[in-house]
Amino acid sequence: MNFAQRTIDIARQNVTEGGRPFATVIVKDGEILAESPNKVAQTNDPTAHAEILAIREACTKLGTEHLTGTTIYVLAHPCPMCLGSLYYCSPDEVVFLTTRDAYEPHYVDDRKYFELDTFYSEVAKNWDERRLPMRYEARKDATAVYKFWQQRNGGERRVAGTPTA
Repeated sequence: MNFAQRTIDIARQNVTEGGRPFATVIVKDGEILAESPNKVAQTNDPTAHAEILAIREACTKLGTEHLTGTTIYVLAHPCPMCLGSLYYCSPDEVVFLTTRDAYEPHYVDDRKYFELDTFYSEVAKNWDERRLPMRYEARKDATAVYKFWQQRNGGERRVAGTPTA
């Protein structure tokens, strides 16, 4: 099967059905493990990006939060939310089929605090320099939750079984 073409076909069908032009296909051992179009428009859920939905499905099927051994096909270079999720689930490879520069003449999804042209630099700023208003409210009880987690996990700080570099 041509997984890149499957990704394009899912995105095209999603547009036909009133959705947005994004899709993801996750492949393991030469077979599709999970796939999804972007469902933000259909669900009114701003986190219902194709990558997020496909990652959720794949992890549920495998019974793990780690997608080592997979290749993930995405229609376009991932947004920062999806890129973070892709890093977090540790696939072997991510293949994107178009760039923001290539699709920008045809599709723009800028928001109040989010423009693709500037968002990556926005993330790199210190929390108190970002456009999104943020307030740090220090609470020792909040940190104590992490100490409690460490105690419950035999003194380990790292989640067991997490792939590392």
